[in-house]
Amino acid sequence: MAQRIAAEARIGFDYWFMEFCGGHTHAISRYGITDLLPANVRMIHGPGCPVCVLPVGRVDHAIRIALRPEVTLCTYGDVMRVPGSKGRSLLKAKAEGADIRMVYSTLDALRIAEAEPEREVVFFAIGFETTTPPTAVAIRLAAAKELENFTIFCNHVVTPAAIQNILESPDVRELGSVRIDGFIGPAHVSTVIGTRPYQYFAEEFRKPVVVAGFEPLDVLQAILMLVRQVNEGRHEVENEYIRAVTEEGNLRAQAEVAEVFELRQSFEWRGLGEVPYGALRLREAYADFDAERRFAIETIPAADNPACECGAILRGVKKPVDCKLFGTACTPETPMGSCMVSPEGACAAHWTYGRFRDRAPASRKRSLAPAQ
Repeated sequence: MAQRIAAEARIGFDYWFMEFCGGHTHAISRYGITDLLPANVRMIHGPGCPVCVLPVGRVDHAIRIALRPEVTLCTYGDVMRVPGSKGRSLLKAKAEGADIRMVYSTLDALRIAEAEPEREVVFFAIGFETTTPPTAVAIRLAAAKELENFTIFCNHVVTPAAIQNILESPDVRELGSVRIDGFIGPAHVSTVIGTRPYQYFAEEFRKPVVVAGFEPLDVLQAILMLVRQVNEGRHEVENEYIRAVTEEGNLRAQAEVAEVFELRQSFEWRGLGEVPYGALRLREAYADFDAERRFAIETIPAADNPACECGAILRGVKKPVDCKLFGTACTPETPMGSCMVSPEGACAAHWTYGRFRDRAPASRKRSLAPAQ
């Protein structure tokens, strides 16, 4: 596959492809895919890690909820380590005495609410379209069980809005600091929403999109399909992940989400700023399960650590090694930015795998790439 890519990539022409999903970023680093590509095929890391795009203000908001004495806040393990303002995190709040518990699913939080009716159980809901249906199911179950002590702090975001934000950003359209010739579309998101939502980007922005799985051969095949589209002047949506993704997606999951959630007019993404219709909120019929309404805690705007380049990395403007904190003050054990928290974050992936490649002699790197 690598030899085919090298053979079909035109000499004298550069190809710039963004892998939107953090799972692809992790696979590219873990399997050394960059070393298998010719020098003129370059990959750009996108913002497709839900933990990474969580803004500081939302982390602060969750901490303020968790510090209430009557609250038990439940969330996923990596969310607990995302830094908020002044280096605080849910993990540190837990160490200070807050009742914060790591769970594996929304239903775990629901069971805690049933078992401890005297506690206000709040689930810190986060993720793209992949993890939204389970949250919707939990909300409907809570309504059916008439649980009055269960709410969610909703931070579910939507992928198409973020892709549009990137393509319309000054970095891409005006400044030219980020060149994107095509996208590798997120696989697990597409199992839910299908491939149809990406058609707009292919047609309006003339950018090819290939939805791909996470195995190294999936990623390489997607790159080959993008190279061929660019060579042929095509801008279409293609599905490499045919074993799991269809054009229409999972209609049952879509119906569950549409029943419980609606689009927010605007929502902040770390690195992208305010993204119009970039996230979900609970519909009025399920407002009793909305932690933001129940606890009425004001969201105070908060800025990232000024030395952290996480925002620029999420936009594809910079690489992890461009941040002066990378590998020094910022490591997976002491993350200064969200990109170093989740294994899908660009900084965490590069710390685990890519930094060893950086240390390799130039002659060794050249020997790894196939000849044209």
